[in-house]
Amino acid sequence: MDFMYLGILIFLFILAVCDLSVGVAGSAVPFMSPGMGSKAAKFKVLLTVAALGVFVGAATSDGMMDVARHGIMLPTNFSFSEVICVCLAVTATDIILMDFFNTIGLPTSTTVSMVFGLLGGATALAVFKMASGGYAYAELINTDKALIIALGIFMSVAIAFVFGTIVMWLARVLFTFNFMHHGRWFRPIFGGISVTCIMFFLLISGLRGLPVMDMMGFTPEWIDSHYFAIILTFLCVFTVVMTVLDLLRVNVFKVIVLFGTFSLAMAFAGNDLVNFIGVPLTGLESFLDFTKHGAGNPETWMMSELAGEPTDAFFNAVKPFVLVGSGVVMVVALSLSKKARKVVENSNSLASQSESEEVFSSSKIARTLVRMVINANAAITRMIPRKVRAWVDTRFDSSKAELPEGAAFDLLRASINLVLAGLLIVVGTSMQLPLSTTYVAFMVGMGSSLSDRAWGRETAVYRITGVITVVGGWFITGGAAFLLSFLLATLNHSAGVVGMLIVILAVVFSLYRNNVKFKQKQNEEDVDLVFRQLVRTSDKRETWQLLLKHVVDTQVKMIETYRSVFRGVTSGLMTENVRQLRTAAHDVEEAKDYWKRYRRKEIVGMRKIDYLQAVEKNTWFHLGSNNMTQIVYCLKRMTEPALEHVDNNFNPLPDAVINEFRPICNEVDTYLQRTCEMIRSGNFKDSGELLVEGNAMKAKLSEMRHAQQDTLQAEENNIRAALLYLNMLQETQELISMTRHLLRASKRFQA
Repeated sequence: MDFMYLGILIFLFILAVCDLSVGVAGSAVPFMSPGMGSKAAKFKVLLTVAALGVFVGAATSDGMMDVARHGIMLPTNFSFSEVICVCLAVTATDIILMDFFNTIGLPTSTTVSMVFGLLGGATALAVFKMASGGYAYAELINTDKALIIALGIFMSVAIAFVFGTIVMWLARVLFTFNFMHHGRWFRPIFGGISVTCIMFFLLISGLRGLPVMDMMGFTPEWIDSHYFAIILTFLCVFTVVMTVLDLLRVNVFKVIVLFGTFSLAMAFAGNDLVNFIGVPLTGLESFLDFTKHGAGNPETWMMSELAGEPTDAFFNAVKPFVLVGSGVVMVVALSLSKKARKVVENSNSLASQSESEEVFSSSKIARTLVRMVINANAAITRMIPRKVRAWVDTRFDSSKAELPEGAAFDLLRASINLVLAGLLIVVGTSMQLPLSTTYVAFMVGMGSSLSDRAWGRETAVYRITGVITVVGGWFITGGAAFLLSFLLATLNHSAGVVGMLIVILAVVFSLYRNNVKFKQKQNEEDVDLVFRQLVRTSDKRETWQLLLKHVVDTQVKMIETYRSVFRGVTSGLMTENVRQLRTAAHDVEEAKDYWKRYRRKEIVGMRKIDYLQAVEKNTWFHLGSNNMTQIVYCLKRMTEPALEHVDNNFNPLPDAVINEFRPICNEVDTYLQRTCEMIRSGNFKDSGELLVEGNAMKAKLSEMRHAQQDTLQAEENNIRAALLYLNMLQETQELISMTRHLLRASKRFQA
């Protein structure tokens, strides 16, 4: 029996390594976003600073938080086997949820996952114990603590957003986007205040209570009684240091961002390490206590050991090595994880100062919110004197911003994000409120981007949709963690070893499946490298060349999709192949979504090219875009009735109709292919001939339509099939007409 539980314990630590790997990716947003978004340093430098902070934080953490041991479940009323069931369920839940969110590129909280996972797993076991009699729910679950933790975490979302909005607005009014050219004393003073805040955050959240601090006399009690003196000393020292650095022409804002990145990474690893390793360590402590005192019966030995401080000598000796090893795993994961970079990029896209590739689409809630805010803003603006409005607008003139190439926002906002996130975490820690560093840092960033006017009318709907998606995902994390852990703990308890093996296989399958999906998604997104280059360049000539390539590539891809869909619809209808028609219907929807995203990108590109060139090309660009849109809806109008007809097993098209329609379908396919090749090559020498051929095909289809209309009067014909065929002829004619217009527009656009 001991051997079986030893195997489970070993697997718990294997899962913990996986959890550390996937968890760092999802939680990299707090300490990586400001530096990467502002281009404060090269990625390798930022990664090195963050990795150093993560390692130091992990190595100096005590690695145990009461939540993991007795914060949620009351261990004195749980047996050893029940605690192991909960530990396995929570760790498996954590990995599955973290990896899922990383795969879709959204940040989430390891704290929420662990807390609600513990609550769900412990509740599952509590149900069994209450059913057998002898226990009440309050004797098994610390409901008050669970409620306080949940409220503290989710309240931090609103608090961080509000403070981020207010502080960033005040900072921008004071310093504007031209902050690097303010008086010589501005930078050192701002730097001194910022580093003081960061250092105070580091002291409270990362260094407080460490043995080395106690040896130097800086005990928690001494720190609590000397807050004011510590802050004043820090302020004086760091202001002098920043003054010297500024005189040496060192960019103090980059120093603030790098120092803030280190401190936030260190605090993250020190405070949140329990979310990855705390549960397996709880399992280890339980196993050691059971093997010493359990007398071989895991069902009856109660885990009172977990209610107090760890007393096992071996456990206390091993724990530091586990923490150092955890730090190594986290650093390696942070260095190698592509998912971490994707999560950070998605977060920064929501805070970008300029129009860029929008990751999220529009939603009804976002559209309603934007409309309400616009109306409210208009009402408030009318009450503010015109001179005041004009003065405030000059403070938010982003045309004076000096952004490095590829930066989403400037160093001032990056500094505010890091400093304010650190301060809010310090306040929460001093008030003994559990906060999620991910939630706080992300919402501070969203609030600062809102007040910085980064969410213009052209981007607000998409970015608010993104924020709603992320925040909604956080709430889903709590519910999903509770339910999944409840189910896994129930399976572990009911099915014993078999159930635990099933849980292990489920984790392995989930990791494999999510990684396959992530690679597929990454391959799709890496295709549009042209747009990323277009957004980053400031050379008007290069912008035009990149935009031209992007437009041509998009048109070629869309026409190839049109060909595929048209062949699928016509062939599926004539052969009554419902699977082919369903594939065509799916491809039409994907083409529509793809075109919406890419059209939005190309409109951004048109705004970046030279003004006179934009005036010349604008008409042909929009004419081509409108024709592309019309072709998508034309194919949709062909696909839906054809699929409905075949799917309902209605009478097929007569053989005579099929024999008449098949040749024209082949001609249309060839016409689309030739148009595609002409646009791809940019050689429009034979475009006149192709336009004439298209006109002849339209005339032919018109004759076929009129003939079909005459046959509708014959009573022996199947009216449903005849109307469907008439619709196919009409939409095919429209398809040719739109393709001709597209060819002509593309020729003029490329000229």
